[in-house]
Amino acid sequence: MQPQIAIVAVPAANKKPLCVDLDGTLIATDTLWESLLLLLKDQPWKILVLTFWLFKGKAIFKSRVAQSVNLNPAGLPYRENVLSFLRQEWESGREIILATACDQQIAKRVAVHLGIFSAVISSNGLVNLSGRHKLHALEEHVGDQQFDYIGNSSVDLPIWESADESMLVHPSSRLLSRAQMVSSVGRVFPVEENRLRTLLKALRIQQWVKNLLLFVPLITAHKIMDLSLVAQTLYAFLAFGLCASSVYVVNDLLDLEADRQHPRKKSRPFASGALQIKTGLALIPLLMSLSFTLAAFLLPPQFCLSLGLYFLITLAYSFYFKRVAAVDVLVLSGLYTLRILAGALAVNVTLSPWLLAFSIFFFLNLAFVKRYVELGASQKNNVSSISGRGYAVSDIDIIRSIGPVSGYLSVLVLTLYIQSHEVVAIYRHPTFLWCVGLCLLYWVTRVWILANRGEMVDDPIVFTFKDRVSYLVGGIIVILMLMATF
Repeated sequence: MQPQIAIVAVPAANKKPLCVDLDGTLIATDTLWESLLLLLKDQPWKILVLTFWLFKGKAIFKSRVAQSVNLNPAGLPYRENVLSFLRQEWESGREIILATACDQQIAKRVAVHLGIFSAVISSNGLVNLSGRHKLHALEEHVGDQQFDYIGNSSVDLPIWESADESMLVHPSSRLLSRAQMVSSVGRVFPVEENRLRTLLKALRIQQWVKNLLLFVPLITAHKIMDLSLVAQTLYAFLAFGLCASSVYVVNDLLDLEADRQHPRKKSRPFASGALQIKTGLALIPLLMSLSFTLAAFLLPPQFCLSLGLYFLITLAYSFYFKRVAAVDVLVLSGLYTLRILAGALAVNVTLSPWLLAFSIFFFLNLAFVKRYVELGASQKNNVSSISGRGYAVSDIDIIRSIGPVSGYLSVLVLTLYIQSHEVVAIYRHPTFLWCVGLCLLYWVTRVWILANRGEMVDDPIVFTFKDRVSYLVGGIIVILMLMATF
């Protein structure tokens, strides 16, 4: 039985048909992997039957997965240079055929969405339309006509060999050489990329600055000059960074569709297709194993427990908590505070409950800033809610009201701490700490003013490490703490 052919649009002139592949060619991703991620996210219990489906054959496997999810064709990362070329050819009256190994349910959605294909040839639950199977289906469809073919993989070599003109998308030098040996290569669609930079972007190395919170216990305990403890904290910093990167990859894979609707996040490696989903799925266990191996060999067992707790909470956040309004910001605040607790466990330093209380309110303030900025961007783009979050744009006023309060409460905790008996034992001149409170009041107020003006990125921690005024305020606070100490 031949793969099903669906007529979508009819060209206006008779020209040599142009056939184009979908996965990796017209789009910078693989629809099967995209569908599997949706299945994992929305119906995780179906993971149990995936192996059973696969044993029935790849065509059936693709069909069952496609039936189980609703992949949105508008949310896929199309290669603009390829799509632009196809539109030009279609407008000139050329017949464009979508010939893909993905399941017909997905292929038809893409064809209807784009509206430029006269026919769709795809896998249909019985035949996996790849390689020579695709070639036979194409030859049956075009008859004695010659055709051109656009593809991106070595599995397309038999089709290029039979095509009148071959076109390649982002080929390796080896694939290009092989294609030139068997066919006439007329056009190559390049893709600009820096693999190392793309990988580092996916790991969000810049977000590792958050893990500097691990050094806070050393600073507040006045042990920052102890090099052995500093080394221990550096190991903890690296372990937390690797663990956090693995969760960032998980989060990005689960948020593909939402990120593609975001003006800035759509350029992330997985959302844009610069990195393949299967690469991300391989990175997750690799980063996790490196993180926990480092922690197990170089750090105390209690730190390993805190690292495991961090991983579990962030995973739960990625799968569920980030979609629950109010709970999400509380979880984010707790994760920041957990970093401080982990830093104390790494060097066996006792944390003051005052510091923990301050951290909860201070980072709750920053979590609210993050949501406020996201809602502001949605409001500006006339979107009613944040995709993948539990907030509507109408919530922006209440967040603007309660967010700064959280920051001011952290300063209140600091002032109560200054009056406690613990301060006298650590600081010789605690009066200077009152000025620290004033600096924090200024900084919290300034952050919210900038957020209200739309001058804040949606991650205030990253903003802080790029903001000159924040460095100035931080420097003043360090000087004041030194003056209070000596």
